[in-house]
Amino acid sequence: MNFQPHARKFLVTGTAFLALAVLIGAFGAHGLKQFVTPERLVTFETGVRYHFYHGFGLVLIALAQQLFPGIKLTASFYCFVVGIFLFSFNCYFYVLSEMKIFAMIVPVGGVLFVIGWVAFAWKALKLR
Repeated sequence: MNFQPHARKFLVTGTAFLALAVLIGAFGAHGLKQFVTPERLVTFETGVRYHFYHGFGLVLIALAQQLFPGIKLTASFYCFVVGIFLFSFNCYFYVLSEMKIFAMIVPVGGVLFVIGWVAFAWKALKLR
């Protein structure tokens, strides 16, 4: 099967983010418990959970791009990628550093996740 160029990029990026989520999640589960409070661990786990959700979202975008070559899902792709950095990675940085500036950026990533899903739905509605 020949992959559409964008579909390949989306799939590789999504699976790389998923592998990274496993590594970061394992670090949180096994390496952080003795160093951070339970409340901060919950924040870290929230970052990991949304990291996974949107890594799978990237894989879903790749599959949709492959199945429907006419659909353009680049906006959703970038919303998810940037959202993972702004939401999940800032959760991680906040837990590790306790610097509030990282916690203040997290909602921007959440908004990007919503925009990415809405853009994806919009493109799906326009399929013919």
